[in-house]
Amino acid sequence: MTKEELTAWALANGWQMIGENPSLVKPTNPKDAIVRMVLKATVAQIEIKKPSGKWDKVAGESYAKIELDEYSELPTNLGLSTISGLTKLMQDNKDRLVFAKLGKL
Repeated sequence: MTKEELTAWALANGWQMIGENPSLVKPTNPKDAIVRMVLKATVAQIEIKKPSGKWDKVAGESYAKIELDEYSELPTNLGLSTISGLTKLMQDNKDRLVFAKLGKL
């Protein structure tokens, strides 16, 4: 996958752009990112914010090794399926964004 493909996947799956990074937010505070995908020139990294406010890199891989798994609908080799609670957080973020759009109609 490319940087653009990962960004498009993330935005379609509940992530939102905060600063320059696709991010997941706390359900109770939708302006505070707690997980972010840092897309560098050759690699993608997943970082989680510690309670101290410091970002901790938990996974990363070069774009050439990342592929979309059609079954799970998650990029492979990026560690998303191994991070506890991440798929639930993604679904919560996606639901919040959908309901926010419905409220504006």
